[in-house]
Amino acid sequence: AMDLRKVEQGWEYARTDSSVDGNRLRIGGQPFEHGVGTHADAIARIRLDDARTFVADVGVDDEVISTNGARRGSVRFSFLVDRKPVLTTPVMRGGESARHVAIDLRGAHELWLLVDGAGDGINYDHADWANAHIVQSLDAAPPILYRPAARPAIVLTPPAPATPRINGPAITAASVRHPFLFRIPATGDGPMRFSARQLPRGLTLDPRTGIITGSVARSGRYTVRVRAQNARGSDERNLTIAIGEGLALTPPMGWNSWNVWGCAVDAQKIRDAADQMISTGLVQHGWNYVNIDDCWMRKPGPDAREPHTGAILSNENFPDMRGLADYVHARGLKLGIYIGPNERTCQQYEASIGHERADLEQFSRWGIDYVKYDWCSARRDSVQIKYEKFGALIKTMPRDIVYSLCEYGMDSVWTWGAQAGGNLWRTTGDIVDTWGSMSGIGFNQERMAPHAGPGHWNDPDMLVVGMLGWGPTPRPTRLTPDEQYTHISLWSMLAAPLLIGADMTKLDAFTLNLLTNDEVIAINQDPLGNQATRVASINDVDVYTRRLVDGSWGVGLFNRSYDDQAIDSAWRTVIGKDSAQRVRDVWKQVDLAGLNTGLHAQVPTHGVLLLRVWPGT
Repeated sequence: AMDLRKVEQGWEYARTDSSVDGNRLRIGGQPFEHGVGTHADAIARIRLDDARTFVADVGVDDEVISTNGARRGSVRFSFLVDRKPVLTTPVMRGGESARHVAIDLRGAHELWLLVDGAGDGINYDHADWANAHIVQSLDAAPPILYRPAARPAIVLTPPAPATPRINGPAITAASVRHPFLFRIPATGDGPMRFSARQLPRGLTLDPRTGIITGSVARSGRYTVRVRAQNARGSDERNLTIAIGEGLALTPPMGWNSWNVWGCAVDAQKIRDAADQMISTGLVQHGWNYVNIDDCWMRKPGPDAREPHTGAILSNENFPDMRGLADYVHARGLKLGIYIGPNERTCQQYEASIGHERADLEQFSRWGIDYVKYDWCSARRDSVQIKYEKFGALIKTMPRDIVYSLCEYGMDSVWTWGAQAGGNLWRTTGDIVDTWGSMSGIGFNQERMAPHAGPGHWNDPDMLVVGMLGWGPTPRPTRLTPDEQYTHISLWSMLAAPLLIGADMTKLDAFTLNLLTNDEVIAINQDPLGNQATRVASINDVDVYTRRLVDGSWGVGLFNRSYDDQAIDSAWRTVIGKDSAQRVRDVWKQVDLAGLNTGLHAQVPTHGVLLLRVWPGT
């Protein structure tokens, strides 16, 4: 039997003689005894010896059909013989009959079997290869499933200079008379001294840490000249402090506990994450949120809430929420929390229905700065109403709370999320650390782009780089190094919130490289807030562009194929309107010369070339 662990797919693992969810194979009402259950996006590479034919009945497994009969799931099956396409099925959907395929393999050395998500993401894309088998000569060697070795994890970003350099967002925001907290992100040898000219009245700066605190009584935009100095030199730049203009004027950057700890989270892990934000230097690049996800509260019952106020209580793993918030704030960081609008959270802990105001008042007393409001387990007909209710209550609180709507893109949330008071909203189901999941989500955000901008962001879910696990034992991400470069580049081009999901105590040099390239972060944090859109797709290279505040363009050339690709023709598309005055490789942080007429380079499979382009006059 073939080693199905070598099948790459977007969710879970390929299974023998059952669907990806472990059920009997069934397509269009017809059961099958044998076959393989997979999930888009998937690829199986098979080496052949004197093979004659590949035969299968393919389709979407019936397990995706909902209880009310809705036909979910949409996939395409493709077949490559010696890396040349020979057949692609039409889009197949849940409930449709299986399609019989027979692929001629005479003289072939390799067969690639692919499933893609048909351009609409990979949710419910449970793809079955029923009765799949290869006919070959009696004396041929058995076919072998293989997975090519990933390219090595090469650190592309040069180290930050010893001289001071101020990084991160050039604008920050708070409400009138609400607590203000901002830590100036700056790299360079320590010790560092910070100063600021024209701070608005009510704010003070700690010159040792660069932490600005206080509150401002008048609305408006204040231009502050911040300065960082060490023994080797100094750096200055303008910081805009916007008071009374909303929150999250650039996409939030920070860490969330779910993708690494799941329900194994506790207060010490949150403190560790905050400490590591400092010790690894992430805070010097603008990372500033430390967010607790599900499982911090108590299970539903008589002791889940304070008896007099009805406010939610934390469980034994979080004995002192106010103390935890103080610990995080003392480091110039902000603390986020998680709750849901229904009876129970996703993990069956106490949620907020009927206690929304009491819970928000509790969060305010604790010092919470960010709330993820996660749907789970309720009727869909009240989604918008519940999110609007919570958003209206947030605005009445005595402190700023960034509002994250997490309802998985239901009912086109991007069209009403801002109206509900949201600062960011999930556009998709949960991400996992596979190419199919990450690419299926990231490359399907285009229709949401018009709804993104300062204060309201499309959220394609958290980052899946580093050591992950969903609790309690982290393991390395399954994304290849090139796929990780694509992940961070794409999320930055999309103006997406950047929330690390890794074990912060185990950040290796490569992962830190991904998270601390200030020129990549600058594209994400650009104050114009434009979300990149696809302008071309040439030979499996997708070209995304994004206008930036200084008149330059962020340009991402993403190779979505399973082979290295030349980007010559894709580059000609980019410079078709204007000659390029200056082009910079953002990951390597080097200018590229002589590019007015062309750029000759290879983008590795599932890799990216991320550029910043200043047009000519």
